[in-house]
Amino acid sequence: MLFITNFNISEFRKLTLFFDHFSKQLKFFNKKSQYICIYNKIYITFVATNYIYTNMKIEDEIKSTIPLDNSKKIILNVLYTQNVINDKFNEVLKPYDLSGEQYNVLRILRGQKGNPANMYAIQERMLAKTSNTTRLVDKLLLKDLVTRNVCPENRRKIEVLITQKGLDLLMELDPKVNAHVVSFSNNLSAEEQILLNQLLEKYRNK
Repeated sequence: MLFITNFNISEFRKLTLFFDHFSKQLKFFNKKSQYICIYNKIYITFVATNYIYTNMKIEDEIKSTIPLDNSKKIILNVLYTQNVINDKFNEVLKPYDLSGEQYNVLRILRGQKGNPANMYAIQERMLAKTSNTTRLVDKLLLKDLVTRNVCPENRRKIEVLITQKGLDLLMELDPKVNAHVVSFSNNLSAEEQILLNQLLEKYRNK
C-alpha cells in the first residue's frame, strides 16, 4: 500500500485516534441508579444519566491478539467504521423496505430537480461504483418510486425520473437520515470533522 507514505507519523496517529473516537459505541451498565463507564480499564460512574459513551479501540473491537502498526489500523478502522455506519443506516431504512443503494439512487434523482437522469449518469454518481444500477432501478420501479422511459431524442438512452411517491418517501426519511448523520458527527468537534475529512481525502488519493 504505497499511498500510506503520504502521511507522516503524527498524521497517522491522528487518523487512528479519530476513528477510535468516531466509532465509539454505547455501553449500558446500570447499578443502583448509577451508570458506569469502562474507559481504558478505568471505571467512571455517572449518576442519573440515561446512557454513556465508551471508546473502544479497533484492536478491542476485532479482538486482535497481535500488535497492529498504524498503517494496518487505519485500514481496519476505515472498514470497521464503514460497517458500523452502514449497519445503523440500514436500521433507519429497514421499515421502508429500502437498501442503502436504492436510497442512493433516489437521492441522486431528487438532485435532478425534476429532470430525468440516464443510467450512466446515475452510475457515475453512486457511492459504490460497482452497483448494479439497472437492477436497483428495476426494484424502485416495482415500488412506484421511479419511472423509466426511452429518451425521445436518443432511443438508445434510458431516462429515469423520481415519482412524487419517491419524493414523499425521501421527505419522510430526511429527518431520520439527518439524525443518523448527527449521531456520528457529534462524536467530533467541528475542527476535528474538517481535519478528518482532509485526512481521508489525502489518504485515498494516491
